[in-house]
Amino acid sequence: MEKETLRLLCKVNQLALTEEQKDSFLKFMDAREADIKALDAIDTENVERMVHVMPIMTVVREDVEKKLFTRDELQKGAPETMDGYWQVPRVVE
Repeated sequence: MEKETLRLLCKVNQLALTEEQKDSFLKFMDAREADIKALDAIDTENVERMVHVMPIMTVVREDVEKKLFTRDELQKGAPETMDGYWQVPRVVE
């Protein structure tokens, strides 16, 4: 990254960096560019792509519907019901 690019980024993002901070940031970015160039130099032609570093197997159970309760069992403790629905007092009039 060049100083002019950094100056524009500071202006756009309203950053006030000292000269020491700017130099430190530019050194950091130069090191990252060197890292990227080193990675780009690696031959990955015959390397299989992967999503995860470790092999992952997802075990998924079969989606089977189970009826654990009936409506009548669930409404046993309800104060009032009508036509299979819970009756509650009116809150807003």
